[in-house]
Amino acid sequence: MASDQSETGKSEGLRLRARLRYLYHGTQPKAVKFRLMVIVIDIAIIGFFLATPILKEAGWVFYVADYVIAAILGLDLAARAYAFSDVKDWLKKPIVWIDLFVLATLLFPVWLANLGFLRLLRLWSLLNSDLFWRTIGRRFDDTRVEEITRALAALITFVFVVTGFVYAYFRGKAEHIHGYLDALYFTVATLTTTGFGDITLPGNGGRVVSIIVMLVGITLFIRLAQTLIRPHKVKFPCPTCGLQKHDPDAVHCKACGQILCIPDDGA
Repeated sequence: MASDQSETGKSEGLRLRARLRYLYHGTQPKAVKFRLMVIVIDIAIIGFFLATPILKEAGWVFYVADYVIAAILGLDLAARAYAFSDVKDWLKKPIVWIDLFVLATLLFPVWLANLGFLRLLRLWSLLNSDLFWRTIGRRFDDTRVEEITRALAALITFVFVVTGFVYAYFRGKAEHIHGYLDALYFTVATLTTTGFGDITLPGNGGRVVSIIVMLVGITLFIRLAQTLIRPHKVKFPCPTCGLQKHDPDAVHCKACGQILCIPDDGA
């Protein structure tokens, strides 16, 4: 009797895993619609994160919303992990660790309140996820559109993460930083090296933050510019030397001269 129940439990578990794999990795219309719903919910959650500095004033309502979002995100991560072939390999992905950290800030909003600004890393993880590109971006996978989107996602995420950090740690300490818009204004002015000077961060710590924002910001701008200007290359590993990217019309590998056969739809 116990063995029958065990077998029944295993078969139900296998059916559930197969169902989740179909929804998260399938190409059929039903699976695509499911992933679209997941992406829409993700975008709504990111909107909540952006509005957090204002919504915190709502008191207990904000914390209720926090835990509701934590439950949704937790279920989504658990389902993705169960649908994955090897959970250990799944946990090796940086995007997964970012999502787990975001979940921790939702589960412990009081203790991790000062790290809440890192929740906006969810925007970067969404736009760099396989789920996004297999659903909304499947037509643009391995194209210039994907490269530009990833570069833009990195820049926008950096802007809002820095803005959240400045707002959390320098509000009331730095002159003229009283609200989220002030922090955003400082971040953009510093990142673009415009440096109007009407808002600055106090002390050596403020100078270090400003230097980091300028250096990283310039790097991200350059990356975005390179993505927009440089010729697009497609992913097509060379069978001889393993070079991953080539020109869409390449006949020979630039590294070793191996004859290539890149499909026309790879461009």
